[in-house]
Amino acid sequence: MKRRFVLACLGVASALLMGSLPVSANTITQNTSWTINRSGATSTYRIVGYGDSIYAGYHGSLSNVARRAAPWADGEYMSALWGSNIEVIRRCKSGALASDIYNNKIVAEKSYMQDAKTRVVTFEMCGNDGLQARSSFAGQSGTCSYTPLQNALNNCTTYLQNAMTYINANANANTKVKVVANLYYPGYAADNALSNCTDGTTHAKVNKQSTFLPYIVRMNWRACNFANTYGFKCADDFAQYMGADYDSNGDGQIDSDALRYVQGESEDAYVTRITTTLRSTIRDANTHFATASTSYDYIQSDDTHPTYYLSSTISVGLLGGTGSGSGAPDFSTISGGKNPVWNQYGHERMGWAISTFNPATP
Repeated sequence: MKRRFVLACLGVASALLMGSLPVSANTITQNTSWTINRSGATSTYRIVGYGDSIYAGYHGSLSNVARRAAPWADGEYMSALWGSNIEVIRRCKSGALASDIYNNKIVAEKSYMQDAKTRVVTFEMCGNDGLQARSSFAGQSGTCSYTPLQNALNNCTTYLQNAMTYINANANANTKVKVVANLYYPGYAADNALSNCTDGTTHAKVNKQSTFLPYIVRMNWRACNFANTYGFKCADDFAQYMGADYDSNGDGQIDSDALRYVQGESEDAYVTRITTTLRSTIRDANTHFATASTSYDYIQSDDTHPTYYLSSTISVGLLGGTGSGSGAPDFSTISGGKNPVWNQYGHERMGWAISTFNPATP
């Protein structure tokens, strides 16, 4: 389900480009409110998702977003598990840095998680911090400066903790689960190339993939480690996207399981395990292998945003804004905690990863 990355020439969005994401400072509000109506249900509960273009369901359009973005997919799992209607609230800003998501979504729009119907609050951030730093580094000449990459890591660290602390203080007491989703690596294969700049010590060009990967991995370790500290769960999207669902290296572990964050492992040990020990098992998510002979494309043609099931979208206004609607679940029954397409699309895989933390009852 490839979608061409097309942008309207409407001034405000002239540079929306890769990832969670515009590399420029441009951002666009893309909020949605959708109720999944289950036949015979008498109760309604809510999941609230704060984030950037990933949770928004961005697919190259300013005026509409994918309906089945990750929080929506999790909402459907909740609906089936609890036999209830689910309000899926997505408060998102495409192109936003972690600071923007924290200040202008989580803090400024806290009322959405304060509602008594809320049972799950989830957020994702830092994608644009990383992508803008990557773009800055890729555009360098002369001696390489790693400062933009380090600044992105520092900012991500700060606002991950701020977000968890604030959600803990403001989510309704009825909230059962809080989940942070960490980062997959969009453009992994494309980054396997030499930089234009040269390292100040070796005076040689550096491999961009090898340079960027440790920073992303450190962001991910901190997201999951903070989750444990602040009472959150961590949906490990890096492992879900970047590792195959079979044992490709014969170490006795399914790759996507082996790449997962392990509570108690030090940051440096985790970085070594991902960037060195298991490096050969990391694959570009454009080709996610479910088996040795079957693969699915998790990334749209912009080489950044997740693919999604079904073509249905939610209108959010000509230049972004808020959209709403309601409808029946696409899968009225779900067997074994996995819908039939759980591992075939990027958003479905992310939504399933969040759903594994859903409580048995609301």
